[in-house]
Formats: sequence, C-alpha cells, structure tokens
Amino acid sequence: MKKLLASLTLGLSLLIGGVAMAQTPAAPAASEVAPVAAMAEAKPAEAPASAPAVAPAAPAVAAAAPAPVPNKGDTAWMMVSTLLVILMTVPGLALFYGGLVRSKNMLSVLMQVMVTFSLIVVLWFIYGYSLAFTEGNAFFGGFDRLFMAGVWDNAAGTFANGATFSKGVVIPEIVFAAFQATFAGITGALIVGAFAERMKFSAVLMFMVLWFTFSYAPIAHMVWFWMGPDAYTAADLVDGLNAKAGYLWQSGALDFAGGTVVHINAAVAGLVGAYMVGKRIGYGKESMAPHNLTLTMVGASLLWVGWFGFNAGSALEANGFAALAFINTFGATAAAVLAWCIGESLMRGKASMLGAASGCVAGLVAITPAAGNVGIGGALIIGFLSGFAGLWGVNGLKKLLGADDSLDVFGVHGVCGILGAILTGVFNSPALGGPGYVADWVTASMVTADNFSIASQVWIQTKAVLTTVIWSGVVSFVAFKIVDLTIGLRVSEEHEREGLDVTSHGETAYSR
Repeated sequence: MKKLLASLTLGLSLLIGGVAMAQTPAAPAASEVAPVAAMAEAKPAEAPASAPAVAPAAPAVAAAAPAPVPNKGDTAWMMVSTLLVILMTVPGLALFYGGLVRSKNMLSVLMQVMVTFSLIVVLWFIYGYSLAFTEGNAFFGGFDRLFMAGVWDNAAGTFANGATFSKGVVIPEIVFAAFQATFAGITGALIVGAFAERMKFSAVLMFMVLWFTFSYAPIAHMVWFWMGPDAYTAADLVDGLNAKAGYLWQSGALDFAGGTVVHINAAVAGLVGAYMVGKRIGYGKESMAPHNLTLTMVGASLLWVGWFGFNAGSALEANGFAALAFINTFGATAAAVLAWCIGESLMRGKASMLGAASGCVAGLVAITPAAGNVGIGGALIIGFLSGFAGLWGVNGLKKLLGADDSLDVFGVHGVCGILGAILTGVFNSPALGGPGYVADWVTASMVTADNFSIASQVWIQTKAVLTTVIWSGVVSFVAFKIVDLTIGLRVSEEHEREGLDVTSHGETAYSR
C-alpha cells in the first residue's frame, strides 16, 4: 500500500509540470464548451460581396435573445448513454478480459479494470476534463474547469450549458462531462489486457496516472475540442475560432466516437507495455488458454449492448445522427462476427466461440470513428473487413511483432481502429452514401458529392492516425520507464507462477 500511495503521489506531482504546458485563457462562455466528436472540418466562410459604409442604428429597445434551454429528451438520452458506457467497462470489458486469462489471474484482471476505471474517472473530474475540453492551445486545454469549477452558472442560477452539433441546441455541461469521463475510463482499462498476468498492481495504477495525463487528455483535446457551432456567427470570426480548436480538429480529422482517442491510443500504449514488461513465464511453451469462454462471451455481449451508448451517444442529441450511429453499430458488428467466423473456417476448418466474440469487438472498434460519419452500406463493409483484419492482427501480425500482447489489445483495437479511422475518409463521401461533413459552420451547410475528395480526406485521416501512434507511443515509453525505475513493473517469478489473485490481492476467484 505504501508503494501504491507513493506511486500515485509521484504521478500527481508530475501533473503540475505537464499541465503547465497548457495556456490559461479566460473561461469560455458556457455555449462554447466543446462537443465530443469532430464530425466536420470548419472551413472559412466567404465574406459578403459588399457591406454598408455605416451600420444601421440599433433599435432603441432591443430584446435580448433568450438563452438556449437543454431539451429534456437529449439530456435523458445522454444520461442513458453514459450508463451504457459504464456497462461496457464494468462488467462488460472486465468479464471479457477475465474469461481470457488463466483462472489464477481472474480477479487480478477484474481489479485492474475496475480500479483503473475508477482512478481515471476521479482524475477526469479533478483536471482531465479541463485539459481536454477547455480553451488552451492546439494540444492541451487550460484550467478553467479544474475540479469542475464553473459548471454552475451563478449569474443564471442554473447549470452551465455544453454545445452539441446543432446551433441553439445544448445539454447540461455536467452531463457531457460525465459522458466523456466514461470514455477516458474505458480507454485506460483497455490497456491492461496487453500486459495481463504479470504486472504489479501499483505499477499499473502509477502508469495510468501518467499516461492519462500526458496521452489521453491531450489527444482528446486535439481531436475533439472546438468552440461549438453557436460561436460561428459571422464569416470574419471563422479563422480565429478555428485557430482555437485542437490540432487534429483543425486539420479536419473525422472521429465520431473515438477511433483515435480511445482505440488506437490505448492499443499503442498496450503494445509498448507488452514489450517493456516482457513476456509471461512459459509463453509459447505452456498452455495459456482462456479459462472461461462463457464469461468472455457474456462480456462481449455486454460490450455490444453498451457500445450503442458509446457510439450513438456521441451524437450528443437524440436525433437522426444518433439513429445512424445506432444502426451502423448494429450492422457493422454483426458483419464482423460473420467475417471472423468465415476467416477461421477457411484457416482452421471450424469457427470458434472465441473467434465470434473477438469478431464482435473488432467490428465495434472499427465502426467507432465512422458510426455517424458513414452510410449503412459503408458501415457493413467496414464491419466485414474488420473481421478479417482483426483475425490477421491476432495471428499473423502478432507473430511479426513478437510481443506477448496477452489479450490482443493491439491486434484488435489497434488494427481495427486504424482500419476504421482510414475508411471513414472513404465512406464519409456523399457519393458512397455517407453524410459528408459541415463545410461552413456559419451557415451550417454540408459538403456535397461534387466537392468531396476521398483522397484528401483519407490523407487527413492517415495523419490523425500517425499523430496518435507517435504521441501515445512516446508518452507510453516514458511513463513505463518512469514506473520501472521507481517501483518496478513486474511481479516476481514466484508470484507470477502462483498467480496474481493470491499474491497481489489475497483472494481467489474460485474455491479449490
């Protein structure tokens, strides 16, 4: 426990130096709090051909425009979506991962998932939300929402509003913050599958503090932070507003629900961890088969259900885009399950339950960045391709990489996250059934099939993927090295052979 407290203290002390990188501007207006998914590239609006030399006089008495009021239906949908994402993590991801390890490590995985999720949620409300979703620079937000300050609007006597993707439509900012907390929490929990069965519990938590602070929060800011649609009121404001957005949002990267922020980000961290922690004792020589595929199937099913909140909730409103994300999540996942089973049958002569569950997750991962950004046909294609891509990721690619990625975090989340992010640039095209993106936020006009360039958007998506891979890779390496030099990464050989349930937590999942 002393080591655990020391590790957390060290991680939090490092926060001070990291967040100092962010600028600290004046607090933005409540309507300027950024929504989650960078669905569109905000291009400058054309200025009027001419303007009057003298502005007309204002009326003697001008009625103030009423402040937008959150719609109860949107608010209720976002709260339900938040609950669904919690369901994805605890118990969904925990059971999915738990069934895949050996019985002597079952509880250790459940603990790592649950406590990592809890730790990051707390850090999110202390400083993570502020670093990700307030105005700062292109890479970090500021301190305006430190400890969630400012979410109560004293002047109005109510809660501050957060923007959505529609002008004049808002939700309570605290609902948006809670929804995003679940994203941050599950991203950290995904990583633990890569080094399951051999890493110290205290080391896991210390790493998560560092990685969350210097990788998750800035990438979320780069991809998802902008000033919101209501800020775009005139053409001469566009350039200045765009310059305040996150680095990847400015470039026009499309990531509806977290292909880069969540899946690629976590997968790269997991792969780096698998290399730095090292292979499990007996890896490649002893049987390390999943101990309970029934639990894995239950976990995968809960992930599928919860993912509707993850993807459809990222529309931030109960509208057509939420419905599009919902049906795309449904169809793409089903297509991926079928594709994985077909691939296994061709490779081994039979399909497996483990393969079907893995295909389910592969499809969910791949459709995440595309959910509200592609048409139904595009979603089915993305899902089907992800089934084969994930199968290759956990077999062929894993052998090429030579890392003991215990639960195939990179093979599924990395490979399928990259596939989905890039194909979003293809199937977002209106010519292929996609909705396109908003080309001009002043008028909220959409790009058309005539001026949509698939090649340009695919290149933008590729740059976003490369940025995420490099950023997460460097931060992960440094974070793991710091943990290794301070408290050590790995349990002893004796403890690893006995199992982490007993040696790390003093209990067992099953009676002996």
